[in-house]
Amino acid sequence: MTIRINRKIVACGVKDPSTDEAIEVTPEHAAAEQNVVQMHEKLERPESLIGETYKIKTPQSDHALYVTINDIVLNPGTEHELRRPFEIFINSKNMDHFQWIVALTRIISAVFRKGGDVTFLVEELHSVFDPRGGYFKKGGRFVPSLVAEIGDVVEQHLIRIGILKPAELDQHQKAFIAEKRAEFDNRMNGSADNDGQQFPDAAVLCKKCMTKAAILLDGCLTCLNCGESKCS
Repeated sequence: MTIRINRKIVACGVKDPSTDEAIEVTPEHAAAEQNVVQMHEKLERPESLIGETYKIKTPQSDHALYVTINDIVLNPGTEHELRRPFEIFINSKNMDHFQWIVALTRIISAVFRKGGDVTFLVEELHSVFDPRGGYFKKGGRFVPSLVAEIGDVVEQHLIRIGILKPAELDQHQKAFIAEKRAEFDNRMNGSADNDGQQFPDAAVLCKKCMTKAAILLDGCLTCLNCGESKCS
């Protein structure tokens, strides 16, 4: 059905489906919505930015990497206030990776300033594997490459500023893991000495969360970190 409008439109409203009533949109509200600043590549860099610096220390190098991510605050002091990543810098005394680190930081910074959804960067960085092999971090988590650990830093920062939500186990998964951990400890009769480690020495690598936390019980390989369980 086509409705022809013969008069000038002087106001508009939004219909609320829950109450079936129209919500009036005032000119002041419409003007305020138009003044909301969104992230885009032509947005000028302010004189100062807020940010965080993260340290990466790998067993593959004697020198640590320091990753700094600076954020811009859009629409400060309003209901539309939003903190978004603006640029990234990586510094290290190790010059072996200088060229690709400079290239990587410039590309990531360009993606940040482009706006939109930047969370895909985390998955893309995590998918990079070093042909020489990765390494284990403290806690038994396997990292396939240095680039993947930079992806961990980006993910941690996006969680910190509220763009990503941390992955948490639900109560059922936590209870399941606690049950399996207790069962494993009972079978070992306290003979396993973990030297204060979070997971048993007999644990193997879980292919889902890439953490050395999977134990074998009754033919089932169960991860004490993420709860993944597979039976042979």
